[in-house]
Amino acid sequence: MNFNQLKVPKMSPGSFGAGLGGLGLAIGGYVLVNHCLFNVEGGHRAVIYSRLSGLSPVVRGEGTHFKIPWVQRPYIYNVRSTPRNIKSLTGSRDLQMVDINLRVIYRPMQEKLPEVYRTLGLDYDERVLPSIANETLKSVIAQYNAIELITKRGQVSEQVRNRLQERAKDFFVTLDDVSITHLAFSPQFTAAVESKQVAQQEAERSKWVVEKALEEKKSIVIQAQGEAEAAKMIASAIANNPGFIELREIQYAKEVAETIAQSNFKVYLSSDVLLMSGLAKSLGQVALKKKPGILSSLFG
Repeated sequence: MNFNQLKVPKMSPGSFGAGLGGLGLAIGGYVLVNHCLFNVEGGHRAVIYSRLSGLSPVVRGEGTHFKIPWVQRPYIYNVRSTPRNIKSLTGSRDLQMVDINLRVIYRPMQEKLPEVYRTLGLDYDERVLPSIANETLKSVIAQYNAIELITKRGQVSEQVRNRLQERAKDFFVTLDDVSITHLAFSPQFTAAVESKQVAQQEAERSKWVVEKALEEKKSIVIQAQGEAEAAKMIASAIANNPGFIELREIQYAKEVAETIAQSNFKVYLSSDVLLMSGLAKSLGQVALKKKPGILSSLFG
């Protein structure tokens, strides 16, 4: 092939300029999108650092914002409420070691974000929360003994919350909630508390047994007194009224008769067995007293 015979197509000056313009526009659009614009997502805020004027006091909200490439640089902060668990091992007033798990919900103060970046940086939570939480817990827990930490847990939690919220304001951090989620003592102290509870329960049970025995003794005494009084009254009734024994015989005979009547078998008993002989004798004596002439008429 003879390359000398090839013909290079001629381009008009207008088409060449249009091509260069399109290329420049594409490069400009790429630079504008990737280097001159930045987005702030929902629940976030941005602060701008300039190589010429330093940190801007204006906080950028949600949306798309303009920046000067290689001169301005945005720093994005999450301003949503964020939970965090902090563990601390501290001592109580009676020198018992206490393992505490503290849960805090925090967020930075939006209007103070330039100060937060200037003094603490982007990882402000790692720099601030563990230190002030441990400091507050140690100062509050040292005011209570081990038993009070259990019985006054609400008061302890409230005191920790108030102190920690005041302390966090010095670092431009807002604490929405502070709560003690776990509180544990050493295994030796836990075993001692359990032994004490068992001993108290045994003492209460022994006390109850003693009280029960005393009540049973009183019941026996009262029952014996009642039986003695009943016997005395029965003896007095017999002495004053000989018919009392016969009344008792009649009552007993009635009970025996009712028991036999409810039985499925036929039973024949004499009046002596039913204790009715005394009744017949009494009836006969009454009849003789009322009609003394009956026997004389019978035997003439």
